Amino acid sequence: MPHFAQGVVKFQREVFPEKAELFERLATGQSPEALFITCSDSRIETAMLTQTDPGELFICRNAGNIVPPHTNQTGGMTASIEFAIGALKIPHIVICGHTECGAMKGAMNRAGLTTLPHVREWLGYSQGAVDITEAMGAGLDPEAKMRMLLEQNVILQLQHLKTHPTVAVALAQKALTLHGWVYDIKTGEVSAYDEASMSWVSVEERYAADLAGSMLHSHAC
Repeated sequence: MPHFAQGVVKFQREVFPEKAELFERLATGQSPEALFITCSDSRIETAMLTQTDPGELFICRNAGNIVPPHTNQTGGMTASIEFAIGALKIPHIVICGHTECGAMKGAMNRAGLTTLPHVREWLGYSQGAVDITEAMGAGLDPEAKMRMLLEQNVILQLQHLKTHPTVAVALAQKALTLHGWVYDIKTGEVSAYDEASMSWVSVEERYAADLAGSMLHSHAC
């Protein structure tokens, strides 16, 4: 804890004054560009990964970057998604999985999680991805099989997202875009799902047109 306390003191004395104008603006409200759903894993640093400032991402984190399908039972993820899309009108949702994910390793062997009953039940929301991986990746080596599971889990959670009423409405109105990412902790690479080709490509390739437009805009400014 002394390390964290020291960090807070440094933030108050050095970091906050440099961004005082930003925080003054944020004190009056928020207008994030994306709802960012990722794993609770301590190795995932969303601001560092996306190079964003406070106020740009509305973040939801849980074991396995899971989105339970919509039901009438209220849960933290369901309420947060509803608020993000229904109230804040956020135009993008990113589901970001990652390599070396303990939750996905657990999902491959839920029967072994006898001492973690809540984790075992939670990972049931990834069972479809596990089944797809077992059916399609039977001949793969363990590393490739796990990579397939990470990708299939993100795709499955994107499908679950579409069952949430606020998301369904925003998608129908073309006011929302969904994105699936997988972050490689060791290399720093981020792959993005291209729904049109049903393939995974680099973020640079997936958003090439957007990046080109952004660069043109920055040069014009």
